[in-house]
Amino acid sequence: MVRSSINALSILVLAALAGGTSAQSLYRYIDANGRVVYSDQPPPPTARDVQPKRLPENVIETDPLPFAMKQAAERFPVTLYTFDCDVCRDAQALLVKRGIPFATVIVTEEKGAARLKALTGKQSAPVLQVGDRQVMQGYNEERWQAMLDEAGYPKAAPPSATQAARTMPAPAAAKADVPAPAAPEPNAAPPAAGHDYPK
Repeated sequence: MVRSSINALSILVLAALAGGTSAQSLYRYIDANGRVVYSDQPPPPTARDVQPKRLPENVIETDPLPFAMKQAAERFPVTLYTFDCDVCRDAQALLVKRGIPFATVIVTEEKGAARLKALTGKQSAPVLQVGDRQVMQGYNEERWQAMLDEAGYPKAAPPSATQAARTMPAPAAAKADVPAPAAPEPNAAPPAAGHDYPK
């Protein structure tokens, strides 16, 4: 049975050790919903970034993402709405430097543009979405950092987690599943840099 939690990995490792086997075959991959999955079963054809792993006896491999990071990512997944612009690259660099796993929606593509319009009512990027309701339009490093802090993401990640952070295509969302635009915060400052993408 496929499980996406680290507990499943621990159970498989303990089972291998208890059984006295010299090695256990495991797979790490990203499923159709963008989640990291560990399993002792071969991944489905739709899996991405498949990494077969062998766990020798008395050796336990750990995911490069710290527990607090994984917990925050499960509760408040991060999505970056972006396109090829300098400000968008700065926004992406912040997430990568902090080691935060995130999905990417390219707003110059038809589906990405539709999702951005449904979320914000505008065609300006970058936009940061944390969880279902928290949306920040325009890149403002201080406010983006505060938003990620509030969601429980560690302020700094070890080098291994920074290297593991990557952009992933966001799963296609049905129209009914597109989150409603977030209400603006009281007395919120206007967003900083943001650009209308080319039509």
